[in-house]
Amino acid sequence: MAQTLRFGPLGRDTLHLCIDMQRLFGPGSVWAVPWIEQVRPMVATLVAARPDRTLFTRFIPPPRLDAAAGTWMRYYAQWPQMLRERLDGEWLELLPELARHVPPAKVIDKAVYSPWHDGSLHRLLRGAGVTTLVVTGGETDVCVLATVLGAVDLGYRVVLVSDAICSSTDRGHDSAMTLYRERFSQQIETAPLAEILEAWPAG
Repeated sequence: MAQTLRFGPLGRDTLHLCIDMQRLFGPGSVWAVPWIEQVRPMVATLVAARPDRTLFTRFIPPPRLDAAAGTWMRYYAQWPQMLRERLDGEWLELLPELARHVPPAKVIDKAVYSPWHDGSLHRLLRGAGVTTLVVTGGETDVCVLATVLGAVDLGYRVVLVSDAICSSTDRGHDSAMTLYRERFSQQIETAPLAEILEAWPAG
């Protein structure tokens, strides 16, 4: 399927939702996503072009193991160095070329893969008249997946920037992109950054 905005240009009801582009997943972290270095220039370009229409999510681990819920406790038992009681808080920050745009860009924190978990993001976006989400960040098959499926359930138009999302593995990324394009073709669009910028007027 061709990468194109099949349902028309992007309007004033559009927001760029950038998922977890943090130092936590950048070079030097035990959770480093190798592909992040390839997509960060595209993400930064979009943020710089639409800073007032950008919202970043940050993935925030629990402070201690006993604060993790359910199977998250098992997860963090494998990654105890990522609990906040052991982790330098600077690792939680956005990548520097993105952080410089806050404000006007906004930031919300989440403790799980999905940003929709507590309902606050949906209320914020609905209150701002947002009906379309342009999604970047990582990972294609984890937090981006949870974000996209939640957005679909809530009725948002979802547009993935195909050259501005990343995963830890080619296989995971490619499988997720196939899922988006083939199984959710009426609800999810994919397009490269150049097409997004052309279809989304500034101001």
